[in-house]
Amino acid sequence: MIPTKRPKLEFLSPALIKKIIAEALIVLEKQGVFVENQEAVRLFKNARMKVDDSSQRVHITPKLVEDSLSTTPAVIKLYDRSGEKEFVVGGDEVHFNPGSAAVTILDQNTKEQRRANTDDVVRFACLTDCLDNIHFQSTGLISSDVPEIIADSYRLYLGLMFSSKPIVTGTFRVAGFKPMHDMLMAVRGSEKNLAAKPLAIFDACPSPPLKWSNLTTQSLIDSARAGIPSELISMGMTGATSPVTIAGTLVQHVAENLCGLVICQLAKKGAPVIFGGSPSSFDLRKGTTPMGAIETMMIDAAYTQIGKHLRLPTHAYMGLSDAKVNDSQAGVETGLGAVLGALAGVNVISGPGMMDFESCQSLEKLVIDNEICGMAYRLIQGIAQRDEPIATHLFERFTPKMQFLSLPHTKKWYRQEHTFPKISDRDTYDYWVSLGRKSMADRAAEEVDRLLKTKPAPLPEESVLKELKKIMLADAKNNGVSKLPEIKG
Repeated sequence: MIPTKRPKLEFLSPALIKKIIAEALIVLEKQGVFVENQEAVRLFKNARMKVDDSSQRVHITPKLVEDSLSTTPAVIKLYDRSGEKEFVVGGDEVHFNPGSAAVTILDQNTKEQRRANTDDVVRFACLTDCLDNIHFQSTGLISSDVPEIIADSYRLYLGLMFSSKPIVTGTFRVAGFKPMHDMLMAVRGSEKNLAAKPLAIFDACPSPPLKWSNLTTQSLIDSARAGIPSELISMGMTGATSPVTIAGTLVQHVAENLCGLVICQLAKKGAPVIFGGSPSSFDLRKGTTPMGAIETMMIDAAYTQIGKHLRLPTHAYMGLSDAKVNDSQAGVETGLGAVLGALAGVNVISGPGMMDFESCQSLEKLVIDNEICGMAYRLIQGIAQRDEPIATHLFERFTPKMQFLSLPHTKKWYRQEHTFPKISDRDTYDYWVSLGRKSMADRAAEEVDRLLKTKPAPLPEESVLKELKKIMLADAKNNGVSKLPEIKG
C-alpha cells in the first residue's frame, strides 16, 4: 500500500534557517547575554568564555554552542504518575497541555474573571485528567488563597494529587525548586527513578532582550542536575523587546534559547532541554501581546522549524486566545493555533483553556479546546489507504439504488476515519431548538459538571499522599505559613 503522507507546515527555507542561526551565534559572541546568576557565570568562566564582571555580560563562542548542541538529547521521554505510560517528546510528536500560571479563572455564570482559589485548582487538575486529547497537565492556575511565596510548590502539590498525567510547571523563587523536586521524588520513589522516568517539565524564561535572570538560570542548573527537562520560554515582543520583523525576532529567540541550552549543558552534559517560547507580535496600538495574532503563530512555527533543524525537542504557546469570553474569537484563534502548531510538529503545545493574553483559564474553554486538539490530531494523521484496492471493489455490483450505509466496509472503517465531537453542534436546527438553543459554551459547562461528577479524582496511593502533604507543610512552615487551605476534592 502507498504510505500515508503527514501534512506539514514550514515557513523558512534551509538558507534562511542557516542565516538566522549564524546571526544568533554572532550576537552571542559579539554582544553577549546578561547572566545574573553567579553559579552560571562561574560555569562560563570555567568554559573559558569572556565575561564582563561589571555587567555580568557573557560572550559565548560558536564552538561552545556547537559542543552543547552535540550533548543535548534530540528526544525526551516523559512518564505519567504510574511510570507506565510513556510520551515521546521529539521528532514530530505533538502533545497538548494547558498553559501555565494564569492568575484568574473565567466564571461561566457571571462571564467575569476572578482570582482562582484552591477549589478551582483542584477542579482544573481533575478536569485535565479527564480529557483524552490533553496529554500533559500543567500548573495552569495560581491559587490566591495561599501566600505568594509558596504559590509555586502549592500548585504542583495539587497537580500531583489530582491528576496522573505528566506535568508542565516551574518555580517562582530560587528556594522553590527543592520542595518541588522533593514532591516529584515522593511520587517516583527516589531521585534515580525520577531521572530515569521524568514526570515533569520545568519552564524557564529569559528576560528579553538577551538576559537570563538569577531565578530562571538557577532553575536551568537545578533541573539539569536533577535530570528534569528544562523548557526554554523566550518571550520577545516584536518592536518592543525584540526586533520588529519576524526574522529579526527569530534571531533574538534563537540566541536566548541557545544561551539557556549552553547553561544546562555546562551544569550537566546530556541534560534534557526543550527549544520553546512564548513570543508575540506586539500590538503597538494597544500595547498588548496578542497570542492569537497570525504573526505570533508564524513566529512559533518558524522557530519550531529551527529547533527541528538543530535536532531539539520543541515547544510553543499556541491553541489559545486573547478573547475574554468563550465567543467566536476564542474559537477562531484557538483553532488556528492548534492546527498550525500540529502541522508544524511542535512537540509540546501549551495553551488550551487559556485566554486574555495567557492570564486567564477557563474550564469550559479547556473542554472545547480538547475537541479542537482532537481535530488537530486527526488532521496530522493524514489520509490513509485503508484497502487494496482503495475502492474499485466497492463498485463491482453498482446499481442506481446503491448505498454504503449497510456495507461491512463502512462499519469497519467509519470510526477510524472520522472524529465524533461532543461539544460541537451537529444537530438539525429543530432538534437544537428542542434541546434549549444552547451555545457551545453552555454545552461545555454541562460537560465540565458531568466529568467532574462522574469521574473520581485519580489520587495517588496513601503513602504518597502523606509524603506530599508532609513536604508541602514543611515548605509552608519554612516560609511562615502555619496553615494550608482545606481541600474539598
